[in-house]
Amino acid sequence: MPDQRDIEREDHELLRRMAAKDSAALDAFYERYNRLTFSLVMRIVGNRADAEDVILDVFWQAWQQASRYDVSRGKPVSWLLTIARTRAIDCIRSVARQRTTGDQPEDTHKESPTPGETDMFVLADVRQAVQEALRTLSEEQRVPLELAYFQGMSHSEIAAALRQPLGTVKDRIRTGMAHLKKRLKAYL
Repeated sequence: MPDQRDIEREDHELLRRMAAKDSAALDAFYERYNRLTFSLVMRIVGNRADAEDVILDVFWQAWQQASRYDVSRGKPVSWLLTIARTRAIDCIRSVARQRTTGDQPEDTHKESPTPGETDMFVLADVRQAVQEALRTLSEEQRVPLELAYFQGMSHSEIAAALRQPLGTVKDRIRTGMAHLKKRLKAYL
């Protein structure tokens, strides 16, 4: 089984190949991270059809922007999950905007087929690991993290909602993320 450094090296190579428009590299990158990405997006958007649309956008953006990946700003999986989180929040905002303006398009999504048993087990395993890791955080760390990553709130919005100084909120999120990174290392 490859260790984390081997996986990271492989990911860097896949991104390099994706930047050169090697579709086999995109396939490999997708196979490696689609379940993890889907579980994050699904947790944020809460709707399978929307999550599937977001996943397509995420990997399309990764394909288009692979040449812009900056190794100094983090691991490839972190880069991908940042794209996924941003796209998921954009989806939530778009749906909310449609509801407030009354411009809801007709629902053209049909219920997607249930993933195969393997997918369900992997997703359940990842979901359980994230939930368990979140439970290990103090409430002071968990609440701001959940507001940021699952509700799409900015640090300033969280500070206002919790009536806490902005620096305190940022520190608690940073500390909580460091703790989660250690707890979920096997999934990254």
